[in-house]
Amino acid sequence: MAQDTAVVDTGIDPQLKRLATALIVGGIAVILDTTIVSVGLHELGTSLHASVSTIQWISTAYLLAMFVTIPMTGWAQSRLGSKRLWIVALTTFVVGSTLCATAWSASSLIAFRAVQGLGGGILMPLMTTILMQAARGRNMGRLMATVSLPAALGPILGPVLGGLILSFLSWHWLFLINLPLGIVGLVLAVRLIPADEPGRRVPLDIVGLLLASPGMVGVIYGLSQVGEAGGFGHARVLVPLLAGLALLAGFVRWALVRGPHALIDLALFRHRALTMSTTLLFLTGVALYGAMLLLPLYWQQVRGEDALGAGLLLVPQGVGALASRTVAGRLTDAIGGRRVAVAGFTVLAVATVPFALSTEHTSTWWLLATLLVRGFGLGAVLIPLMTGAFLGLEREEVPHASIITRVAQQVGGSFGTAILAAILVGSVAGAATLHDLAGAFDVAFWWATGFTVIAAALSFLLPDRRGQQPG
Repeated sequence: MAQDTAVVDTGIDPQLKRLATALIVGGIAVILDTTIVSVGLHELGTSLHASVSTIQWISTAYLLAMFVTIPMTGWAQSRLGSKRLWIVALTTFVVGSTLCATAWSASSLIAFRAVQGLGGGILMPLMTTILMQAARGRNMGRLMATVSLPAALGPILGPVLGGLILSFLSWHWLFLINLPLGIVGLVLAVRLIPADEPGRRVPLDIVGLLLASPGMVGVIYGLSQVGEAGGFGHARVLVPLLAGLALLAGFVRWALVRGPHALIDLALFRHRALTMSTTLLFLTGVALYGAMLLLPLYWQQVRGEDALGAGLLLVPQGVGALASRTVAGRLTDAIGGRRVAVAGFTVLAVATVPFALSTEHTSTWWLLATLLVRGFGLGAVLIPLMTGAFLGLEREEVPHASIITRVAQQVGGSFGTAILAAILVGSVAGAATLHDLAGAFDVAFWWATGFTVIAAALSFLLPDRRGQQPG
């Protein structure tokens, strides 16, 4: 009877809804910022008289700064408490956004983007930690449908907003748009996030920090250079990538010795649910961010759309993602994440195939309908994966799991972007006609489909609704 009562849902506590609202308003600006700015890189380079190689650092500096602070989130939360840390991080992000809008050169903008990234790196894993600790295992599917909303919509809505801003306003508004969201987010945080005292004071794992943060930065920077360098074989890619992997290998060895006292407790991977969810979140990052590299370029280079037109053509994918989230959250709570994830990844793979078969003459309406279905699958897969990652964890283990899942998705996104960029560059090199160019994109979309099929197969290893592992 107790089990049946859990399946029939009694609804989410109103206090949790208010908490989730405060977190989303503050967090969505961070996710939107990345994709909004990526649309405006060309305009920023022209306005600030910077070369392409220099202006790319506007995105790279932000991403690298995020990875400096992500590993420190758990330690900082134990020192400041959740509410204080959220307010500090969001304030840092808002101040960084204001400074970016006042930048007078490419160098100053790059520096101010790093300030933004320092705040953003803490906000995203902390958002998940606060809500999961408050939920205490109740209605996790629906709560995760709420808290992961910014991560799902940011790459979809960002290009549209960026295109609109550049069409009607100056580039400064790429950053000023964060101010109203950030200020409202701060007001809501003060009013709606419960006051809490710092937990057990955990000493900072300095050795772990010196290994983990530079290691992540090296890997992300190396992957970010793949597209510009034309492949993985260039020294600009291999040197930081291999150095980063070596540092991370050292961190793994160090963390396993220190156990729960490590900067990130890797012993949590003894939980099979966390291990499988992390692996699948990596592949989800590939499917989400890698494809988000291909789709706007396809609309622009093969179909002749401008930046705003390409962004608007991605709206159906956002609509599909919104439509599936509530259903996926309810189903995850009712029947478990395994079947929801398998179905979501299957839909995502099937809906990517039409782009792999497309030509320069393929019906736009057919591709828009495909994007709607693709968004439905994309919106569904994140929820069971994020929910499954926290099954069976103690309260003090949640911050470490939040960091692990955030890193997995972001590194997956960087890897997906890098590998698909390299595949696309290699395929485009031999394209002499528009038909050949469409064929080059087909190759890259087949790779994106392949990653998604692998994820669908691995989803069978997720736990079911009772937290049981597959036999």
